[in-house]
Amino acid sequence: MPTFDELDLDSRVLQTLTELGYETPSPIQSETIPSLLQGRDVTGQAQTGTGKTAAFGLPILSSIDLDKRKKPQALVLAPTRELAIQVAEAFRTYAANLPGFRVLPIYGGQSYGPQLGGLRDGAHVIVGTPGRLIDHLDRGSLDLSELSHVVLDEADEMLRMGFIEDVERILSSVPSQRQVALFSATMPNAVRKISQSYLDNPVEVAVRSSTTTAANIRQRYWQVRGVRKVDALSRLLEVEPVDAAIVFARTKQLTEELTEQLRLRGFNAAAINGDIAQAQRERTIDQLRQGRVDILVATDVAARGLDVDRVSHVLNYDAPHDSESYVHRIGRTGRAGRSGEAILFVTSRERQLLRSIEKATGQSIERMELPTIEAVNERRLERFRQRITDTLQNGDLEVFEQLVRDYERDNEVPAARVAAALASMTQGDRQLLLQPEPEPEPKSRRGSQRSAELSSDSETAMFRVEVGRRNRVTPSALVGALANEGGLSSKRIGHIDIRDEHTLVELPAEIPEEMLRKLRKTQVAGRGLRISRTEGEPPRRSSGGWSRRPGRERSSSRRKGGRAGGGHRSSGDKRPAVDRG
Repeated sequence: MPTFDELDLDSRVLQTLTELGYETPSPIQSETIPSLLQGRDVTGQAQTGTGKTAAFGLPILSSIDLDKRKKPQALVLAPTRELAIQVAEAFRTYAANLPGFRVLPIYGGQSYGPQLGGLRDGAHVIVGTPGRLIDHLDRGSLDLSELSHVVLDEADEMLRMGFIEDVERILSSVPSQRQVALFSATMPNAVRKISQSYLDNPVEVAVRSSTTTAANIRQRYWQVRGVRKVDALSRLLEVEPVDAAIVFARTKQLTEELTEQLRLRGFNAAAINGDIAQAQRERTIDQLRQGRVDILVATDVAARGLDVDRVSHVLNYDAPHDSESYVHRIGRTGRAGRSGEAILFVTSRERQLLRSIEKATGQSIERMELPTIEAVNERRLERFRQRITDTLQNGDLEVFEQLVRDYERDNEVPAARVAAALASMTQGDRQLLLQPEPEPEPKSRRGSQRSAELSSDSETAMFRVEVGRRNRVTPSALVGALANEGGLSSKRIGHIDIRDEHTLVELPAEIPEEMLRKLRKTQVAGRGLRISRTEGEPPRRSSGGWSRRPGRERSSSRRKGGRAGGGHRSSGDKRPAVDRG
């Protein structure tokens, strides 16, 4: 397996990879990057989470001209807005040392203003969903005349969601002299047909994912919210039955900062990263093996090859970049036939990664709640009592017993009070018990500041929206309005039933009136939402959660052979904007 240094990437891109802790490319990366750098077309068959984004992103960043951004040089097509956002963020990460680089995500459900402004300002790379890209082509706001790289990401998903005609139209609009890379988990006939029609003698790469996890490792995740991450980590380390743990952080600097924070909280922690000399790394790992260090905070590269049987927990403080990295990380526990625990911290923006990991590994990851303050305090008291017991059993206490008797007699202070003072001296500056969190304000006082992020187990209700099929409304446009304009989390939007004159939407029952007032001012398909609660009108449920007639959402121009005509498309892509995962 070559290293990234051997792949002839731009030196500035290599510098970023080093800073990120990347060292060895994944199989899909090592097999596709050389061909893409040579200008060849490529088809890559690989599962989600195998590092596909870097496989096409790194060669593109190594090839583009940073001085030219008025018209895009690279276009990435993605089936969902979540994936488009994720790919765009990956480009920004990999381009950290490319001055002036710009990537613009374009997807349905988002208002046109920011997208039109971004296109006017120019971008080197466009990442978009097919429907919204065609909208911009029809408007004349997207110019692909200087495109040199095209990527179809998750082509089989675009086929499944009915985007193949849109993809073909976009491919027919790009210059004839361009490089095309097609990535797909499977290769159905329709995807192979696109490859044969639009790719020129492509290099074919098929990689079988090695993302399998051991059955003896229990996997859980915590949705990052409220409590600071370092405080959440501390709670877990205090309450979980940890023998030894590896905590994965994304950067070298964070390993040092996190180690210091854990030490201040009384944990026996040490850091290893790429800046630590090999001899020091070996000493630290030996200390972990011997029990002189219990918590190791590490980057991915520094932890490679680490094999310590007593590691009972792996905590992903920072989420990994892909599912293969996740599998490598959690493989540090569950050694020598023992059971292991893997805990993943996930932000709301990383939920797509969570689903990718579950899909790639074929295993579900259990959601967990943080230990309560009461549980942490009880565990601290147990440990304190145990220290007393151990000292009584093993310590030579005669001198101290005499000191306590003398102090009690001379100062007329009860022995229990003296013992409490000695215990406080032993505890030092570190607080023995956590203080309860402040009670949340009553609903009446929260007003408009109440969070729109409603709990996943809250009850739902049916809402009626006064736009329907005759207004050419699409599920994605409706979800975009609810999420982007109303501030409602897309995860909390349920079934959508588009009817001729109106639409039924399943939403959390406890939506505050302030949010409803805001939503009523929002427009979709040129009409106000006019949203209201409704009863006695259940939605028609389809297997995918969306009830709509196939083909009815296409504009008149799309029904006539797929060419742009006088008709105008709806503002969203013709698919649900929420990945139901």
